[in-house]
Amino acid sequence: MSGAADLAMVDPAEASQRVESGALLLDVREPDEWSAGHAPEATWIPMRELGGRQAELPADRPIVVVCRSGERSGRVTVALRRAGYDAANLSGGLLAWASAGLPVVTDCGDAGTVA
Repeated sequence: MSGAADLAMVDPAEASQRVESGALLLDVREPDEWSAGHAPEATWIPMRELGGRQAELPADRPIVVVCRSGERSGRVTVALRRAGYDAANLSGGLLAWASAGLPVVTDCGDAGTVA
């Protein structure tokens, strides 16, 4: 089975709609990227920690995976789908999310940036 066949993609509008409907928004970026800014609803588990923290992911609801541009989150999405999760990659990553006018904040709630 090819990776491309396992890669479900959503655009920012669809990702936002899924999150509003109960999907988990999983941010897999590095600590400095997260600190600069993230989606307010996101759960942060850096990609390198995901193997040891997979039990934190819900098996009973969809997951939208996000990184900066969509590359790392694409790899995570394929792995999660192969493990049986209902996961989709945010096409274009947090850059696309921010470009679509969706919120990016810091931990204290101030306006964030995509690093």
